[in-house]
Amino acid sequence: MPFLPVSKEDMEQRGLKQLDFVYVCGDAYVDHPSFGHAIISRVLEAHGYSVGIIAQPDWKDDDSVAVFGEPRLGFLISGGNMDSMVNHYTVNKKKRSEDAYSPGGKTGYRPDRAVIVYGNLIKRKFKNVPVIIGGIEASLRRMGHYDYWSDSMKRSVLLDSGADILSYGMGEKSIVEIADALNAGIKVSDITYVRGTVYKARTTEQVSDGIVLPEYEEIRNNKRKYAESFAVQYENTDPFTAHTLIEEYDHNVYIIQNPPAYPLTTQEMDDIYALPYMNDVHPKYREENLKDLSSQKQGNSKAGVPAINEIRFSITNNRGCFGGCSFCSLTFHQGRIVQARSHESILKEAEAMTKDPEFKGYIHDVGGPTADFRFPSCSKQLKQGVCKGKQCLYPKPCRNLKIDHSDYVSLLRKLRKIDGVKKVFIRSGIRFDYLMADKDDTFFHEMLKYHVSGQLRVAPEHISDTVLNYMGKPGHEVYEGFLKKYETYNKKTGRKQYAVPYLMSSHPGSTMKEAVELAEYIRDLGYMPQQVQDFYPTPSTLSTVMYYTGIDPRDMKKVFVERNPHRKAMQRALIQYRDPKNYELVKEALLECDRTDLIGYGKECLIPPRPWKEKSKDMEKSGNRGMDKNNSKDRSRQGRSKSRHSLVRNRK
Repeated sequence: MPFLPVSKEDMEQRGLKQLDFVYVCGDAYVDHPSFGHAIISRVLEAHGYSVGIIAQPDWKDDDSVAVFGEPRLGFLISGGNMDSMVNHYTVNKKKRSEDAYSPGGKTGYRPDRAVIVYGNLIKRKFKNVPVIIGGIEASLRRMGHYDYWSDSMKRSVLLDSGADILSYGMGEKSIVEIADALNAGIKVSDITYVRGTVYKARTTEQVSDGIVLPEYEEIRNNKRKYAESFAVQYENTDPFTAHTLIEEYDHNVYIIQNPPAYPLTTQEMDDIYALPYMNDVHPKYREENLKDLSSQKQGNSKAGVPAINEIRFSITNNRGCFGGCSFCSLTFHQGRIVQARSHESILKEAEAMTKDPEFKGYIHDVGGPTADFRFPSCSKQLKQGVCKGKQCLYPKPCRNLKIDHSDYVSLLRKLRKIDGVKKVFIRSGIRFDYLMADKDDTFFHEMLKYHVSGQLRVAPEHISDTVLNYMGKPGHEVYEGFLKKYETYNKKTGRKQYAVPYLMSSHPGSTMKEAVELAEYIRDLGYMPQQVQDFYPTPSTLSTVMYYTGIDPRDMKKVFVERNPHRKAMQRALIQYRDPKNYELVKEALLECDRTDLIGYGKECLIPPRPWKEKSKDMEKSGNRGMDKNNSKDRSRQGRSKSRHSLVRNRK
């Protein structure tokens, strides 16, 4: 099958006079199942509907959405695989210099708040055509929410975009139901019954089991009310137990959220990933055609769409995550019930990869939100749903948790045996606490022997149990136990492989004291992490609500939040205290915490009394050989990769 139509000429070549749907997307067109626009379009096509793609239209030109004329059934809108604001701005609200989802990695091809801009653009041009919004950007803004970039509360994106229906979650089931209803002649305003959707209404008479949330004006003016509202929303993300939610706005307008769509069966997952994707970027993004794109965009000049590079030879194994991290949006988007593909489906995709001329024998990943989750966390979830007010892994693994890696091990073994496959990596991440809870170490052994490429990325996030509690992560002792086991097994295999930790600064609950404790831990590792993330308050996560309200929605208790940009920079600098440019920030933090014991030339110190560049000159003047000797040891310690656990280090 060819790529989906991107022009009138493509449409006419298929013998189509009018398309059923036009999909407007903030990403470049990549026909690969890692891209939401490809999946939704191919699913609709499989159900007999024609779809055209308008990728990254010029939002300043109303005619840019009229490429195909008026669609028969409606417009579909997505901001792209990433939230457009996260795509555009760093946590410091500075413009990013690259966009991996745009041609050549260049920026400027999509607007801020893309779903809202595209929605209004279409409504201006086609006033009476149904508009359905979806994807991660719409999904996480489906109700009133805190917006970090404006530091204010925002209305449901359904209102601000002018759209008729919002499809939240992954959307395959809901989009087909919507399409069938429109095709049957049902007015878009009457499509109020589809699971996994949000709609507008002037009355709530049609809702029988609804929970009325605080009104938008209440949550806009009262942070505690917003925390209360979010707690109810968070408890109603499970398809088997969720109620309809109602949020009222001025002038008797109601935003009504139906319960989530039911999880996909294994067969449904297999069918979706077996659709005829081209598994490549559209030809118009090839190097020879990039000259036709605007030369005014900023960024790299490389051809293609950079996001395809890592995922082209990766395989999606599962969806959903019962990890429940507070800062993660998965609970709100994919849900906590894990859904997985069959071995046969995954093996078929891997075998097809080996026939690609560009395949070098390496499958980059077999994973998902969490690579080693293959089943729901317990047997009751597919009948009774996930537990309310409880997590499967936090603070400790639930006694009902099904801990079993045998199916994943079997899958990986089969993949390794495929002709043409040299190596199968696991790069999307594993849950070290889930791995540690497994009494059978077969997967642990085989992961280290076959599936790690020198480094394994893990996410302890912090070392303070206080902060970890707010993050919804296990206590630090679990990570320490994992590192010891990791080192032991690596020694047995004779391999030098390293665990690379992801760490986060300034998460709610983290004071400067906890930040200093984390710096001391890093000092003892002899390792300066390259992967550091200052907490980014993205819409509709527990941590973002904590950040905005200063309240933990789980128990409605107060939580410390660092919101001052300079002080946030201090916390981040402490994690990378060896970087000379961080010297003044680190020193300020240590002085504030009365930790001058960490300023000096001793082995326990984080920084010297003077900036790094001044230190050698200062000592040359002093002529103190003893201090120079000690200082040389300190500099040597900074330069080499010495570790309490030798596996956690940089290779120089």
